Amino acid sequence: MRTSSRSTRSDALPEASTVSRKSQFPAPAARLAQFPHRDGIARSDPQNGASRARCSSLPGVKALPEEIETSALIDCLADAWGFDVATIDYAPVGFGSYHWVATDSGGTRRFVTVDDLEWKPWLGDTRESVFDGLVRAFGSAVALRDAGLGFVVAPIRTTDGETVRRIRARHSIALFPFVEGQPGRQFEYATAGERAAVVTMLAELHQATSAVDSVARRIDLDLPGRGYLEAGLQDVNQAWSGGPFSEPSRQALARHAADLAELLVLFDRLSRDVARPSIQWVVTHGEPHAVNVIRTDVRHVLVDWDTVALAPPERDLWMLVGDTGDEATAYADATGYQPDEVALDFFRLRWDLADLAAFTRVLRSPHRESEDTVKAYNGLTKCVAIRDRWAALLA
Repeated sequence: MRTSSRSTRSDALPEASTVSRKSQFPAPAARLAQFPHRDGIARSDPQNGASRARCSSLPGVKALPEEIETSALIDCLADAWGFDVATIDYAPVGFGSYHWVATDSGGTRRFVTVDDLEWKPWLGDTRESVFDGLVRAFGSAVALRDAGLGFVVAPIRTTDGETVRRIRARHSIALFPFVEGQPGRQFEYATAGERAAVVTMLAELHQATSAVDSVARRIDLDLPGRGYLEAGLQDVNQAWSGGPFSEPSRQALARHAADLAELLVLFDRLSRDVARPSIQWVVTHGEPHAVNVIRTDVRHVLVDWDTVALAPPERDLWMLVGDTGDEATAYADATGYQPDEVALDFFRLRWDLADLAAFTRVLRSPHRESEDTVKAYNGLTKCVAIRDRWAALLA
């Protein structure tokens, strides 16, 4: 039986910030994931190292959720996982999620993730549907790990066998192994060797679809957050009053409204093409960019599995396939499936427009100036100006 020493220990631990989440960047990720360094990143050309401008993705979460106290996390970790915390440190990375590194008295470290169930639109539009999506996603990750995919950093089950547990009405908590290694610090991979290693992982992952057929969700070929983007475009002639960046954001969308309308039409056309029967569907990670890959002493591992889902393989591959086609060839050699160019274009465009939708949602909502909202505004100004990248398909 556990004693009340947890309460004594928690007195020495940092309590959650009391800054209102409504006054901070609310992290409405259009996907997910951890991009603490992606703001302002230029996409490197795999062939010659040239840079091609990309939208910035959402910045890392800085503020703690006021609803979650550190003592509540400590109690939950002990009660659900039997993990008695000695020290716990907040790690301000990622968005849509909050992270801590917890250590027990024996020196074992774990990675704690708390998810905001109101800000994961790719999983659902209610707290209940998002939680169900997390259960399915983390269940899929565990199934893949148990099927022998050692590079899958899946959650640790509770003593009751759960992969994720509700903590208060709005949040959930999951516990992960702490991985010793070097994560990528930018969206792009630095070398062809790193891309090749990840292509090999993805080929193995995609061929393990049978392990999660009954668990994994299936994506829709729609645009996450599209309603927020279309509502913003519809209201570009009316003042926005959410906060200091609302009006500048409205003006930026207004200047590019016609271009963005064209891109939405292109998105719909590509979506119809990708829905054709010849496109294969497999289990995908969803965000196998360099920040979600950790290089350990013995191998590369893949983290952040809340986006796992059944989808065309190009949902993963567009992040890796370069102009030379070497990665596509390697993938085809490993799997027998040749990546489809239309599907690669579709998922590239989906990513950029989903970022724009998320930025629009944030900057139309109540906010104040902060490091996070400055980054969100800078990201929006980049995302609205992507038409030239798609000019060939718009002609």
